[in-house]
Amino acid sequence: MDLKEFVKSYIDDTYVDNKEFTWKRLPSDGSKRIFYRLSNNQGSFIVMANPPVERNTKKENISYLKIGEHLYSKGIPVACFYRYDLDHGWFIMEDLGKKNLQEIAIDSNNRIGIYRRVIELLIKMQFEGGEDFNPEWCYQSGRYDRSVMERFESEYFLAYFLKGLLGLKDDLSGLQGSFEHLAQRASLADSNFFLHRDFQSRNLIINGDTIGVVDWQGGRLGPLQYDLASLLIDPYVGLNKNDRIMLYDYYLNLLEKHLPGISASFTTYYPYLTIQRNLQILGAFSYLSKIQGKNSFLTYISPALRSLEGLLEELDDPELYPLKKMVERLNGRNVTEYLI
Repeated sequence: MDLKEFVKSYIDDTYVDNKEFTWKRLPSDGSKRIFYRLSNNQGSFIVMANPPVERNTKKENISYLKIGEHLYSKGIPVACFYRYDLDHGWFIMEDLGKKNLQEIAIDSNNRIGIYRRVIELLIKMQFEGGEDFNPEWCYQSGRYDRSVMERFESEYFLAYFLKGLLGLKDDLSGLQGSFEHLAQRASLADSNFFLHRDFQSRNLIINGDTIGVVDWQGGRLGPLQYDLASLLIDPYVGLNKNDRIMLYDYYLNLLEKHLPGISASFTTYYPYLTIQRNLQILGAFSYLSKIQGKNSFLTYISPALRSLEGLLEELDDPELYPLKKMVERLNGRNVTEYLI
């Protein structure tokens, strides 16, 4: 059986009348997964193909299924699975909508209103998604911890951004102390909540008054601050400082209703986790453009680097000065001059 036969079997079992569907390949951004939207006059659904040619891909597909079913059972608006085949890496699921938050927010006159609804959803997902969550479902690690920060964020930033994309030949060993301090501080935040780990505008589907969440396969237990940071410093939309402050305050007010008195702790560790996320963004965009040849991500390198400089300036932690000086030096020139 191939993918089209698998889909045809689902259509034959589900639809009585018009069984002719149009296939449309969808953008996959940074993922190797392949997505299609199938539609006709009766509606639409999504097909995903992620063949488990590597051991890690098979584990990723299991995470996609298990975490997706868990979130759906908690009332989080992720896609409902209609049919799947883990041996082949095929999924047939609900179509949440055609436009993501990035597309909507850029042209919307009610951007803040939309983001407030997203934040309400985020808090629901963090608390209810964390209930009965089984870390064994996760294909990378069951918890966002210091090892993840160092291996997949600061080292990613060093290897793929500074060395890989920019081709810096400098001795960068002086940054290690900054990375260790950053991870140490960030790891002190309470990490017993559900963490999506890529909660940004392209992974949020806006369909009228409903908001859908996609790409949850990297979910795990983690701190509250990280997903909020992912949303607010997302370079795809580029929220201005006033909007970020307004939305941060809105989140904190809602959070206090769930956990009275948490504001001090949340505020203490938020800057460190935001910088961790910013390092991850630059590392990931560099990897996608340099290694996978997806050059559209280069557009967002300069905004993400300016964001990192601003975050380091605002925090003003002396232990991070080596990193701060490096970023200031890069931003002092047009970063495109460094690209190789």
